[in-house]
Amino acid sequence: MKLTKTLMATTALTVAASAAVAEDMAMEMTLVSWGGSYQASQHKAYVEPYLAANPGVTVTWDESSAEAVAKLRAMDEAGNVTWDLVDVVASDSMRLCDEGLAMELDADTDLADAPDGTKASEDFGDLLVSECFAPQIVYSTTFGYRTDLVGDTAPTDICAIFDLDAYPGKRALQKRPIDNMEWALYCDGVEKSAIYDTLGTAEGVDKALAKLDTIKDQVVWWTAGAETPQLLADGEVVMGSTFNGRLFSAIAEQNQPIGMLWDMQSFDLDGWVVPANLPADRKARVMDFLKFATDTQRLADQAKYISYGPARKSSAPLVGQHAELGIDMAPHMPTDPANAGNVHIYDYEWWADNRDDLDAKFQSWLAK
Repeated sequence: MKLTKTLMATTALTVAASAAVAEDMAMEMTLVSWGGSYQASQHKAYVEPYLAANPGVTVTWDESSAEAVAKLRAMDEAGNVTWDLVDVVASDSMRLCDEGLAMELDADTDLADAPDGTKASEDFGDLLVSECFAPQIVYSTTFGYRTDLVGDTAPTDICAIFDLDAYPGKRALQKRPIDNMEWALYCDGVEKSAIYDTLGTAEGVDKALAKLDTIKDQVVWWTAGAETPQLLADGEVVMGSTFNGRLFSAIAEQNQPIGMLWDMQSFDLDGWVVPANLPADRKARVMDFLKFATDTQRLADQAKYISYGPARKSSAPLVGQHAELGIDMAPHMPTDPANAGNVHIYDYEWWADNRDDLDAKFQSWLAK
């Protein structure tokens, strides 16, 4: 009887403590991402199971990740940060961290251990590229093309985007200098190893923009990753850049007549940042969600819905088949050896240092 009373008292204390924690946590979160199939994969892998385990919590999505840096700057200046967790590319996480707009994280405290007890800092390893960054995926920006609009010879070389004679028609390119400048220099004869040294000079910038000038009047500029697959599906462009997972969705899930051009795919990282100086209750909720959403199983689960490689080493062996199609996902990952013969390693540190300047020059060029 004494033992039973002790157990009941302990249980009551545990329940009370849990209730107190719950009361200290906000019941609403605004998550920021990129929309489309990528955001859908996050919702299925992270949000749905979290909400099931936390009744009463609600999540609102904002699809503004492409403007995350500018919008967080404006929110901070206005003293009204309405976002709780923001999905950004690695270079943007560095800029936000440097400007004090994102909270510093301790990987081994704020992120979950691997199932075998390996600390998060070891499990994520070199992908922890910023003190404010919780990595989710390895992805690539690459090209899709309409298989019925490229003639008898499908493109296999990245420089096909600049070959209007062999492949006439509109191209879709992201409305930013990143990747476009590197591809332009590469296709103008600059060695991969010299791209960033060249781009770091005024002459190199002019060289890249001059190459882009050769196709400028045939470019449809996009800002959301879902745009290129739709443009391809509608036949409005013959080829276009976007994130490899968006193309996978169009090809494997929607059976669109689209092929993948993996040559010079640009490897990058995507992950979460927590806006700095959140109120205590919102911070408590988002940190609870962040630990859950970046654990080994959740990152592996995301790969059931989209062809992005999970950022944790412990997640990789758990990647299996597509949740609905039943196809093996590994061959559709950008890191698969068959797809990674000639890759461009995007230098997020270089862009973190040079993005604002290159953005200004690129926008000025666009306006001409």
